[in-house]
Amino acid sequence: MVKVLIPSGALGLGYDRDALARGITEKPDIIAIDGGSTDSGPHYLGTGTSKYSANSTKAEWRELMAARREAGVPLLIGTAGTCGADSAVDWMLDITREIAAETAETLKVALLKSGQPASRIAHALGAGKVTPLIPAPEISPELIDSCTNIVALAGAEHIQGALETGADIVIAGRTTDTAIISALPLARGCHPGGAWHGAKIGECGALATTSPNSGTILIEFDAEGFTMTPMGVEARATPHTVSAHMLYENSDPYVLYEPGGHLDVTEATYTALDDRRVRVTGSKWVASERYTVKLEGARKAGYQYASLALVRDRRYVENIRAWCDDIEAKCSAKARERAGDGFSLELRVIGADATLGPLDTKAQTGSEVGVLGIVTADTEAMAREVAKILNPYLLHHPLTEQEEMPTFAFPFSPPEMNRGVVYEFCLNHVLELADPWEAFTLETVEIGA
Repeated sequence: MVKVLIPSGALGLGYDRDALARGITEKPDIIAIDGGSTDSGPHYLGTGTSKYSANSTKAEWRELMAARREAGVPLLIGTAGTCGADSAVDWMLDITREIAAETAETLKVALLKSGQPASRIAHALGAGKVTPLIPAPEISPELIDSCTNIVALAGAEHIQGALETGADIVIAGRTTDTAIISALPLARGCHPGGAWHGAKIGECGALATTSPNSGTILIEFDAEGFTMTPMGVEARATPHTVSAHMLYENSDPYVLYEPGGHLDVTEATYTALDDRRVRVTGSKWVASERYTVKLEGARKAGYQYASLALVRDRRYVENIRAWCDDIEAKCSAKARERAGDGFSLELRVIGADATLGPLDTKAQTGSEVGVLGIVTADTEAMAREVAKILNPYLLHHPLTEQEEMPTFAFPFSPPEMNRGVVYEFCLNHVLELADPWEAFTLETVEIGA
């Protein structure tokens, strides 16, 4: 049996400290936590930085390092620094160094890096080793070269290699969410289907329970399956909460693809052992003939300014889309005449359909809406110029030419907010590897007193 303690869904989200302490008393074999994902958009991969504050990250990591010391087991983080870029791994190492120095600890740290040089991916593309997922943009060597960061998602084999170094702490770059949990159970001969399925259920901590904010859960893996136990006092795992998590961030509720194969839970059985614990058996791991890893890449998309106007006039609120369409057309034409091409202008209506746009077929509008103007351009100067041209339209543009000029509200002065460089995802592909390690690097360092 292998016990994996998962403090929360991601470092920086927070967790119930009492639940974590309760988990340590269960004598886990490893403490594993995720560090991020693509949920918050391409900026973090584009810049190689974390979305979480350094202070919050350090505070929680200090507690987990103390928990590791008490339990006497490895501490592992995957997708360090939100994006898992090599620079984010180094950032997490710096934080770990600071804590080790402050607590007078000497530690062995394994660093698993997932960053990919553009030349490697371009060569693999030419060799037919890069395959698009759906949906995926068309790519070329030039597009690949424009990426500021490219990462490959490491699998269980890579985490196993890091653990085999005997490291006290493993800081991994971009990994699949499940790899950091499944690696040790697989290495110790637990049921492969159960290892991957339990890892999927545990990837977000207590999200698969009745008390998601409690954070900490314990998963026990064995030769036939796994058992999930929440560590929060009020948290409960039920067959419903556990089985439903296969729907989370997954297009197929029965199949989950990972490096080297896929998980099939079609015949899985979920059994409530009591009012808190769920036992799962019957999951299958199906190995593939090729070993592939997912690629993620981000590149600069331009420079951006944003403006926000608040509209309360009933007639304008009722006709807000027509008003915005007219502004987009007239402002864009004026900006091209006076500033040139090389920009885009978009107005999103907050309070109507800003989230889904035309896909929102049941949008409801209240007494007030916010109109968010987004200008993206090839240069910062161009973005600023178009945003300033947009300003009087948002403030005073009438619905028709034959009526009084309205006045709306800007919550800020100036209303133009410089967002600087913005990034876009441009890779959603898989890379075929002859050897799982050919796209990853592993090193160990000694830190502390």
